[in-house]
Amino acid sequence: MTRKQRAALIEQILNETIPAPAIPLYHEDPYTLLIAVLLSAQCTDHRVNQVTPHLFAKAKTPVAMVQLRQSEVEEIIRPCGLAPTKAKAILGLSRMLLENYDGKVPESLTELEKLPGVGHKTASVVMVQAFHQPAFPVDTHIHRCAKRWGLSGGKNVEETERDLKRLFPPSSWGRIHLQIILFAREFCSAKKHQPEQCPICSKLHKSK
Repeated sequence: MTRKQRAALIEQILNETIPAPAIPLYHEDPYTLLIAVLLSAQCTDHRVNQVTPHLFAKAKTPVAMVQLRQSEVEEIIRPCGLAPTKAKAILGLSRMLLENYDGKVPESLTELEKLPGVGHKTASVVMVQAFHQPAFPVDTHIHRCAKRWGLSGGKNVEETERDLKRLFPPSSWGRIHLQIILFAREFCSAKKHQPEQCPICSKLHKSK
C-alpha cells in the first residue's frame, strides 16, 4: 500500500470515527485561542481549560492583560507549569499586539511567529483554527501516529508536517489535525498501545 493509499484509508476511518472534531481548548476569539495554545505547552488541554476561565475573567484582551502584574498572571496559570516563562510571554505578546498590530492577532504565520512565546506549532494552530487558513500543526501525538501509520518517516515534527501536507489537501488540514490528536488520545496512545484494538492500526495491518 502506498502512502497515498494509506492516507486515503486513514482519512476515511478518521471521518467515520470523529466526523466533527472540536477544538479542545476553551476560547472565544483569536486572542484567547492564542493564549490557550501557548499555555498548553507541556500541559494537558483539560488543565488549561480549568485555568483559562480564571485568567480570562481578569483579562481576555491585550488591553486588559497588560494591566496585570506578571506575578498575578503567574499565580493564575501556575497549574499549567512553566508559569514564569508563560506569564512573561503572555504579557510580552500582548504588549507587542498593542504596539504593532492595533491590539489584534495578525493573520500571518510569519507575524505570529514574531510574538514572544509563539512557535511554529502555536502559530499554525491559530492560523488554521482561528483564521481558517491552510496550516497543519504537528504535535507529539500527530508525529507519533504519522510514523506508526507509515505516513511519514520524519525524524522531527518539521519533516512530519512536510510529509502530511503532501498527502492531504490543504482544505482538510485543520480537520485532520484535530482528528488525529483526538483519535490518538482515545485509540492510539504512546504507551500500552494495542494495535489490534485500534481502528486504524488494525486495518493497516490487515491491508499489508
